[in-house]
Amino acid sequence: MSNINWGILSTANIGTEYVIPGMQKAEHCNITAISSRSLDKAEEAAAKLNIRKAYGSYEELLADEEIDAVYNPLPNHLHVPWTIKALEAGKHVLCEKSIALSASEAEQLREVTKRYPNLKVMEAFMYRFHPQWAQVKSWIGEGKIGALRSIQAMFSYNNTNPDDIRNKPGMGGGGLLDVGCYCISASRYVFESEPTEVAGTVDMDPNFKVDRHASGILTFPGGKTSVFTCGTQMNQNQYMSILGDEGMIEFETPFNPYTNPTKVKLIQGNQLIEEKTFQADHYTIQGEAFSKAILNDTPVPTPLDDAVANMRVIDAMFSQS
Repeated sequence: MSNINWGILSTANIGTEYVIPGMQKAEHCNITAISSRSLDKAEEAAAKLNIRKAYGSYEELLADEEIDAVYNPLPNHLHVPWTIKALEAGKHVLCEKSIALSASEAEQLREVTKRYPNLKVMEAFMYRFHPQWAQVKSWIGEGKIGALRSIQAMFSYNNTNPDDIRNKPGMGGGGLLDVGCYCISASRYVFESEPTEVAGTVDMDPNFKVDRHASGILTFPGGKTSVFTCGTQMNQNQYMSILGDEGMIEFETPFNPYTNPTKVKLIQGNQLIEEKTFQADHYTIQGEAFSKAILNDTPVPTPLDDAVANMRVIDAMFSQS
């Protein structure tokens, strides 16, 4: 087998606008089928994206023996149930973040995967695959900013549409599960450890009953800290700074630059030491990495243990509300 035949669960915008076009550029990703609860929607998406098969139900796609792996961009509350159904159908799964509604649900999924040792599951935190992050990790590893001390991060947008799934509590809406999870994941990724303390504040929308604004302080071993804010009713923004005792790194767009050029800066004191610009499709790189893990039967780049750990921090943030 020289490539992986992929099926897509749903015609969600994240998939049709970004992930699928990205994966179609990957060497070992063959987007074979797409499904929806509406056959018309599936056929429309298939025609637009030049996908060979369209199904009017997720069950039909999972029954297709040609499909090796599925991408699950369903609403958050359907991530675990349909990932399990895909495993039961013999498919590998790349599942959108956040992988679950809680740490306990993520742990449930991890337990289920033990029954399918030949199948791979990964949470789709695509930001880690963007080459800007390899550069940043290299600067840190080379000691360019000295000992790590603190991280400051922000990820926000403004969405007050009552029909949007991100404003529906039963579907796993709210900012922490949608964008705050990036700030938490990236902090853990940089510090390569888990927070020992989580403090913060979570503001719930009185009508939508989802978190619309949250700020957290994560304390890591050695006194390192990450301070972040996320929100769904704020000016659209994202940034991240990593501070050491001898310098700092600044991201222009740390989490989702899509295919736009983006810069990272290495600063020591008040002096710009190095600035690098990257342009890449992290969805292409992520799809290729997952497909190669299947083809070569190697571990996925981001194991489910990481997903469970991230959900534990999110749970701790919700306990602050």
